[in-house]
Amino acid sequence: MDGHRSTTPFHDFRATTIDGERREMAAYRGRLVLVVNIATECAFTPQLIGLQTLHDRYAEHGFTVLGFPSDQFHQDPGTDEDTKEVCTSDFEVTFPLFSKIDVNGPTAHPLWRWMCTQKAGVIGGRIAWNFTKFLIDGEGTVLRRYAPPVPPVRIARRIEAELGLR
Repeated sequence: MDGHRSTTPFHDFRATTIDGERREMAAYRGRLVLVVNIATECAFTPQLIGLQTLHDRYAEHGFTVLGFPSDQFHQDPGTDEDTKEVCTSDFEVTFPLFSKIDVNGPTAHPLWRWMCTQKAGVIGGRIAWNFTKFLIDGEGTVLRRYAPPVPPVRIARRIEAELGLR
């Protein structure tokens, strides 16, 4: 029995992809994952470019970015199709995108509720804004939470260390 199973349930969660398919987080077991709440009309939206750069640079080494659009801060209006269009056309995103979710409150996606209990931010467990980032190891442990202003390039060194590339 895996001793971490009860304390790190990341791989027990599931979410709906932006194309409407059910995806088990267990698909990412053994991979370093950066989970991000994204938005298409936010001052931080250009971070999609940096997130894609990280994804491209480290995917072959066992790293994946997972983008979860949220309109809880009123910065991602429209449908999942609209969000996907902006991400893929304007920012050339190829990393996995999920269906729009809530990240706070009673309707928050269970994965996001769990991540917030693992690593509280400056305002406690709540997500303060779009582009909050959670780095999760291959065992499903939340290693670090990064505030929205932290540019993806600043996470590269930690990713390299976790992947044994440094």
